[in-house]
Amino acid sequence: MKRVYNFSAGPAVLPEEVLKEAAEEMLDYRGCGMSVMEMSHRSKAYETIITEAEADLRELMNIPDNYKVLFLQGGASQQFAMIPMNLMKNKVADYIVTGQWAKKAYQEASIYGKANKIASSEDQTFSYIPDCSDLPISEDADYVYICENNTIYGTKYKTLPNTKGKPLVADVSSCFLSEPVDVEKYGMIYGGVQKNIGPAGVVIAIIREDLITEDTLPGTPTMLKYKTHADAKSLYNTPPAYGIYICGKVFKWIKKMGGLAAMKEHNEKKAKILYDFLDSSKLFKGTVVKEDRSLMNVPFVTGDADLDAKFVKEAKEAGFENLKGHRTVGGMRASIYNAMPIEGVEKLVEFMKKFEAENA
Repeated sequence: MKRVYNFSAGPAVLPEEVLKEAAEEMLDYRGCGMSVMEMSHRSKAYETIITEAEADLRELMNIPDNYKVLFLQGGASQQFAMIPMNLMKNKVADYIVTGQWAKKAYQEASIYGKANKIASSEDQTFSYIPDCSDLPISEDADYVYICENNTIYGTKYKTLPNTKGKPLVADVSSCFLSEPVDVEKYGMIYGGVQKNIGPAGVVIAIIREDLITEDTLPGTPTMLKYKTHADAKSLYNTPPAYGIYICGKVFKWIKKMGGLAAMKEHNEKKAKILYDFLDSSKLFKGTVVKEDRSLMNVPFVTGDADLDAKFVKEAKEAGFENLKGHRTVGGMRASIYNAMPIEGVEKLVEFMKKFEAENA
């Protein structure tokens, strides 16, 4: 069996040892005679799986006791509506738009109240993060919203915005568990897991308890209230049980690798290999301003659409999958999440050097 180097932005590469372990347990989970896929979410065995997953995540991120951890469904996109439904008490919120997903969240919030776009980098195709040190935060804003790492455009906040005392809500889908994080700086931090943690179908939301109330917008469905899920410990209805089980295995893998500080070091090392090459290359160039570059998603171009297409095609033939850039940026994008080995990035750079020599 030959595994490819999978540079997909999500669903994305998972640690090989996690996949092997899941394969071994596929037909019989620890002697219970069935797969986790077949198990009742009300069973003792499953209760242990979800409880341990939460405990490991709390340990990894050092999550304070006054924050709830919720395993939800509907993708990050469903949170675009759930957030205003639950948190927009004054029906006002401030949004910083640094990419497609922040833009979609902003547009969705506009359905439920007054969403203010207080900063944006759309003027330069989202290739940078605006200065957020002194923004016109609205007096009556219920929260300030960001997408912390922009999967499509390859930018990342290195400094969180000054929210002037308002709760910060952050979508961290594509940088989840890639480096240490101070949870107390956020009112809510959430993300889809299919980029850095597990299979598609699970969203993890970490929310400060005082923000979880009965007081939601009129007409908010029971299933879309954070309180429903917090009170039921993420088991109000059948959760994405198998997905959560894999997430739990990935948490254990990260702990074994040395936790989030070790992950950050590993990710910086990988990103440096690729960025250093892009900075020295005559053919390829990165599309993001240096100080805002993501460790997870690296977009690059040759400047010639035909050559880009040729590169993607030849890369695929050489065992490098999913390098085509997002349709809004074009070119290429290498997503180098936690589970991408350093060797994968080294081999990619080797291939890029060869391609450059042949096509210069």
